[in-house]
Amino acid sequence: MTSRIAGLFPDAPGWLAPVIVALVSGALAIALALVVHRLLFDLLRRVARASDSDSDDIIVERIAKPARYVMIALALVLVARRTPALALLWDRLAGFVIPALLGWMILALLNALVRVMEQRADISNADNLATRRRRTRLSIFSRIISFVVVFVTIGLMLLSIPGVREVGVTLVASAGLAALAVGAAAQPALKSLIAGLQMALTEPISIDDVVIIDGEFGRVEDIRMTYVVVRLWDERRLVVPTSRFLDETVENWTRQSAQILGTVFLHLDPLARIDPIREEFERQIATQDLWDGRVQNLRVTETRLDAIEVRLLMSARDASSAFDLRCAIREGMLAWIRDNQPEAIARKRLETVSGDQLLPG
Repeated sequence: MTSRIAGLFPDAPGWLAPVIVALVSGALAIALALVVHRLLFDLLRRVARASDSDSDDIIVERIAKPARYVMIALALVLVARRTPALALLWDRLAGFVIPALLGWMILALLNALVRVMEQRADISNADNLATRRRRTRLSIFSRIISFVVVFVTIGLMLLSIPGVREVGVTLVASAGLAALAVGAAAQPALKSLIAGLQMALTEPISIDDVVIIDGEFGRVEDIRMTYVVVRLWDERRLVVPTSRFLDETVENWTRQSAQILGTVFLHLDPLARIDPIREEFERQIATQDLWDGRVQNLRVTETRLDAIEVRLLMSARDASSAFDLRCAIREGMLAWIRDNQPEAIARKRLETVSGDQLLPG
């Protein structure tokens, strides 16, 4: 083909014919790759839609775009074997392009698999401890693998640049300097990587856990390599370094189960009659749909000169239900005491003594 093009343009420079052949061959290879990609993924989409599961649909859609460019690169490789000018250009680009495409393909496939597994790990159910733990491990390990893939991909791309490769060889030759430089540069990344592994293996918290941190009540919304996002009760977001959950004390209300106990404290007069108050508490708690039926009792937990402390203990299926239940019981019991036993309301007493009482006999 090169000789034919040279014959059509006898006055053209000698390099023009090979360049035209390379451009035409490359364009045909790209067009053929796009056609094959279109036909192949149309078939895969039809097969995916015919199945009952959504998993194959997600995987096909996620890998479709990177697969297009991978097939283009494969077509160029095949054509470059028979086209010297194209092979010369491709050899310069292959070391940079192929690692990038492979890394992109691996990340797309990883994200698709993570998405599929997240759909199967539904945390919207009430009893979701196992699925929350699975979702947490999945989130952390997927980010660690993504970090490793990106790190290796960038490294391979940089090694394809001659100047960078020569610098790398020089550093490796000096083992002490290389170890010091790599250790210093990678310390934050390695620390985050180790912290993420610790979070995944020890599971101090899971996604959707109810936690108390810095005096704030919220749920774990997302766990990243370097930080954790806690969604507070008023819809604010608290961004906390991952190390805080490993090095400091954090309250986790859903570590083993979402069920929780709630308390209401009433400060009443020492002369208050406890038995009628206990009966009313038992009546009110039995009418509450938020009560899960496990625990309910009333105890006098403290006495002082001018008041007694009465603790109302109740159980609920989760922290949000417990908060609403406590508010409802507190309001109901205060209203009942006001209407039925007002003498139970705590008050201060002052006793006056006349002068005659102070004089002896």
